[in-house]
Amino acid sequence: MDYNEIINGNDVVLVEFYASWCPHCRRMMPVIEQVKKQLDGKAQVHQFDIDENKSLASQQEVDTIPTLIIYKDGREVWRHAGETDVDTLLHQVESYI
Repeated sequence: MDYNEIINGNDVVLVEFYASWCPHCRRMMPVIEQVKKQLDGKAQVHQFDIDENKSLASQQEVDTIPTLIIYKDGREVWRHAGETDVDTLLHQVESYI
């Protein structure tokens, strides 16, 4: 699925850019999984490996991983680089639902 279709095809979308070799990204994996479960049906969650999506990461100006971006109606409304916890991330996403 095309990135623009993902961010424009849903009201609220959380996107994570990560790399499998990144220790911070690995620590975020269970956080993202928990957020996915708790947001089930309320918001979409998509993950992109920067090694497999180099041009996309560049287009989105991702220079730190993990980078988390929330889109509402196709527009970027929040961005965070680095680790965060489940409650903070959930609160951010839910504030746009």
